[in-house]
Amino acid sequence: QLQLVESGGGLVQPGESLKLSCTGSGLMLDYTAIAWFRQFPGKEREGLSCINRNGDTRNYADSRFTISRDITKNTAYLQMNILRPEDTAVYYCAADRGYYSDLCSDAARDFDSWGQGTQVTVSS
Repeated sequence: QLQLVESGGGLVQPGESLKLSCTGSGLMLDYTAIAWFRQFPGKEREGLSCINRNGDTRNYADSRFTISRDITKNTAYLQMNILRPEDTAVYYCAADRGYYSDLCSDAARDFDSWGQGTQVTVSS
């Protein structure tokens, strides 16, 4: 399993933007699919977006969220725009080098490496 680290969360006001980062030692993004999930209290993790090993993206949420990556920095990103209070959650990145490294997925069970999560709070 890979060890992933998310960063970039915090407290923002409604309408503002945040860019989350996900990196890890030896991540090798051109062999790995990275997905972003979020989790509300008492709920299961929901898939937001995924970028496969080829750089193709899948968006499972609304268009306010955009996934990207920088292979030279070994880092994947989630750009979140026009944030709303209902976006308040813990955000996780996940990785897969196997079956889903090309297909991607929005199901948490399909990823075997996870970060610790970063809290995003949207409040005025």
